[in-house]
Amino acid sequence: MTPQQKAESLGLTFAKQAPGYLNLCIRSGNQLLTSGHVSDLKGKLGAGVSTEDGYKAAKNCAEKVLRSVWDTHGTLDGLKVIKVLGCVNSTLEYSDQHLVINGCSDLLHEIFGKEGDGYHARSALGFAQLPTGAAVEVEAIFEIKA
Repeated sequence: MTPQQKAESLGLTFAKQAPGYLNLCIRSGNQLLTSGHVSDLKGKLGAGVSTEDGYKAAKNCAEKVLRSVWDTHGTLDGLKVIKVLGCVNSTLEYSDQHLVINGCSDLLHEIFGKEGDGYHARSALGFAQLPTGAAVEVEAIFEIKA
């Protein structure tokens, strides 16, 4: 099953997006670089938002990233995930940002393969606040292989 087929089998849908204020995904050479995509979930990890809910929010961000990549490239096929930056709106005491961003990484592994094109570098960082009060924000870099 190709990455595009796998994503669709998981229920992801893809449609052309109207251009906004900023470019959600831009091609530079053989790379696709995305803007940060925020979760629908609002709130702060460690202050009312659970790690499990944060995991789901990071997965939600990954779905949005994939839709923007698809909108720019026309398919998820022929791509390699290079780098993920995960930002977690969290209290000073909260230290499980990496477990939250696993929600994004796990989806990318499922679609692109954990030992293959989905095996990526990643940073998972805590932030005092994110735009719109989002619980999670994710950006990514993909390589166009062919």
